[in-house]
Amino acid sequence: MGRRLFLLQVPENVPIVAVARDLDGVDIGEIGPYYVIESDSPIRIDRRATGVRHAVWYSCVAGLDGWRIAQWDSDALRTEPR
Repeated sequence: MGRRLFLLQVPENVPIVAVARDLDGVDIGEIGPYYVIESDSPIRIDRRATGVRHAVWYSCVAGLDGWRIAQWDSDALRTEPR
């Protein structure tokens, strides 16, 4: 695996990680206080599928390694290679 998306390990982010866990080609891990969503292919997480409120959604990303955010709106969070 190569590129990583980091989310702070707080209860509010668990639904986002749960949806990401079901995506093809995605591995979920932990580094320090962060969830790590890792994939070689772009990641697309549907906000409605997570059930999180907008405040949680727009504050969930803690960092990126090898990705840039291509979309982060009320519909989805989508990455693409940097």
